[in-house]
Amino acid sequence: MAKLTIVANIRAKDDKIDLVKTELLKLIDITRAEEGCIDYDLHQDNENPAHFMFYENWKTRDLWQTHMNNQHLADYMAATEGAVAEFTLNEMTVIG
Repeated sequence: MAKLTIVANIRAKDDKIDLVKTELLKLIDITRAEEGCIDYDLHQDNENPAHFMFYENWKTRDLWQTHMNNQHLADYMAATEGAVAEFTLNEMTVIG
């Protein structure tokens, strides 16, 4: 099975940018240490600081699903409740 690429776009509310950024940064080291994580890179838009994007690669979808059910993701969701204006997630496969 081909590796799974995840592109997650997070848009913080304008008055919650620092909070969301702090909480997103907390996810990086713990996630990179997870089984199946190949890449887990956080980006912040140069023109719109409220826009964050994770670019992730996982060995399998099952291992990514395990990640999604981990406590640190639940902690992030609780810490940023009401602070995120928009969230989109795309599961993708490399085709070329």
